[in-house]
Amino acid sequence: MAAPRVPDKWRPTLALIVFVVLLTVLALPAAVVLGFRSLEHSPSQMAPIEIGALGVALVLTVVIAVVFSRTITGPINALIKRTEEIGRGGRAAIVAPEQQGTREIATLSQSFLDLAERLVDRTEYVSSFAAHVSHELKSPITSIRGSAELLRDADMSREDRQRFLDHIIADSDRLTALLERLRELARADLDAAPGTTTLAEALAGLPMVELSGVVDVAISLGQEAAKAIFGQLVRNASEHGASVVMVDATADGDTLVVRVADNGSGISPGNRDRVFEPFFTTRRETGGTGMGLQIVRSMLAAHGGSIRLLPTGRGAAFELTVPLA
Repeated sequence: MAAPRVPDKWRPTLALIVFVVLLTVLALPAAVVLGFRSLEHSPSQMAPIEIGALGVALVLTVVIAVVFSRTITGPINALIKRTEEIGRGGRAAIVAPEQQGTREIATLSQSFLDLAERLVDRTEYVSSFAAHVSHELKSPITSIRGSAELLRDADMSREDRQRFLDHIIADSDRLTALLERLRELARADLDAAPGTTTLAEALAGLPMVELSGVVDVAISLGQEAAKAIFGQLVRNASEHGASVVMVDATADGDTLVVRVADNGSGISPGNRDRVFEPFFTTRRETGGTGMGLQIVRSMLAAHGGSIRLLPTGRGAAFELTVPLA
């Protein structure tokens, strides 16, 4: 759907309006002087004091014009130019305009730059994510097609036929799991429904969890979202051989900082920089999709939180920040 368009009709520029207003301001003293002279039937030649008054009015008008140009019209035109450059150049063009003008225009410029940065980040994320999705879907589809062609064209034993059918079913299951995870990620990106819960409520009923710290303070996460986030982390720990997941929470201003650590096999140094990449998994053969941590991060971001991997000697440890309610 095309973006709504502003009706295309003639409109005066801000500079034109300022120019007309200043000319009017300049004309008023002259009109007043001429009006009084006509009422008093004074000679046509103006007195020195009248000429001086008009000269002062002219100088003040020029000064006001320069001030308006440097504080309003100039910064607005610079912001418009910067907008057009960002539209053409992307991230490289996201720099502050040279002219800032008034406090309100400077605030508007900063808000625009922040929005442009988020939009560019989102565009790059979508582009990268689409490439990952294409790669992940291509492998099982290729495998299914190859198995189907062999089943159609080749004479084979019952055991071989069963093996290829098992491959098709396994790849179909993987596609189903990937699509379900993609739906969960889409919901995590879009659903920032307001709600509150506590850490104790979110972790109630989860196995292996040892809870400590500030667990009864309300956080700005709905109970379903909180259960999904911490449930995914506990499930990841269990799948990597953990028997205990230690969750410790501390309040830091208006944020709850939650440390989630387990005693499982941990994350190898070579994989630490990749754990948040979409579709990266060390459990592909056993059905892993590599979407769990991406969903956790997206859900937290949608509610103003974050997650990062912590260094640890054994197992895996994550630090989550969640806004307090």
